[in-house]
This record gives sequence, C-alpha cells and structure tokens, in this order.
Amino acid sequence: HPHAVSQQWTSIFRNEQFVFISALGYIQFKSIIEFLVKEALSQKEGDKMLLEENKSLVRRFYEKVVNTGNIGLIGNFISPKYAELHDSERHHLGIEGAISHILGVRQTYPDLHIEIRKQIAEGEFVVSCITAKGTHKGWWIGIKPTGKTLVFTGVNIDRVVDGRIVEHGGAANMLGPLLEVGAIKIADPD
Repeated sequence: HPHAVSQQWTSIFRNEQFVFISALGYIQFKSIIEFLVKEALSQKEGDKMLLEENKSLVRRFYEKVVNTGNIGLIGNFISPKYAELHDSERHHLGIEGAISHILGVRQTYPDLHIEIRKQIAEGEFVVSCITAKGTHKGWWIGIKPTGKTLVFTGVNIDRVVDGRIVEHGGAANMLGPLLEVGAIKIADPD
C-alpha cells in the first residue's frame, strides 16, 4: 500500500525522545555530510600545500639570499612588516632592516652557508633546524676575527603570512664553536 510505504519511509526510526529524519531527509543529510567531509579533506589538503609552500619559501630564502648575499632578491621573501624576535622582544626592521642584518652577518662570515637539515611547519610558523658554516673574518659582538671556520647548529623560527616572512627568531649553539676556535675563553676561576 503506497501510503503505508510512505509512512514507513518518512518515519524510519522513532522513540520517545528522538525522531530520526525521513528517508528523503537522510539522503539530503548524507549528501550534505559527504560534501562537508570532502570540503574538510580538501581544506586539509590545501593546508598541507600551504605549509609546504611556506617551508619552500623559507628554504629558498636561505639558499638564494642568506647563502649568497643577494639582497636584490629579498623583496621576494621578506614582508615590509618584517620583525625579529630577540629575548622575547619584537623589533620591527622591515625590508631595509633585514638587508642590514644579512649584510652584517655576511661581513662577519663572508662565506656563510646555512643548510636546513629539517623543517616543521604548523599554521604560519616554519621551524628550521640548521647547520651553519662560515669563516670568522669580521668583528662580531666585540669578538675580533679569528680567520677560522666555525660550524654551528641552530633552530630558526620564521612566521610566513601571505607568502612573505614577517617574523624571524631562533637560537644558535655558538658557545662550543667559539670556544673551539679560540674566539672566547673560559675565565680562570682564580
């Protein structure tokens, strides 16, 4: 009987507190859920792609600008809103400040080469574990040049927004390498 079938499909499950959706509603609900799941997976894939793009941007910045000193390319990587973090303080440098920083580092270590060993990205942040190598040929924080090659490790944290690095911070293990080349000495306790 058509009415009985219709009645059966329009109220598949019913109890005192819950009335489950009709068969037609179920099909619509299922379509909506499938669409939302597909969109969520697509968004997740989009997020993964963005994270990979951010890691690639940071990697290319080190390879094409920091390792070569080619500051002419810096606008391709650094935002005008660029800032550096030191001791939890944010210092707005902009592109000109970033250029000065790179030139200063390369004056101290003219052959500086940074190798990214591992990168992790989440949200806007890219964390790069690095090994850096350079000949200490310029004054740095009051330490006279040694002419020796330093190799040190570090962790850099860059924040990427709209395809540009807007913030940089990190830490480098400089104590061991500076002691090793004689740039600094441990004071005699006596």
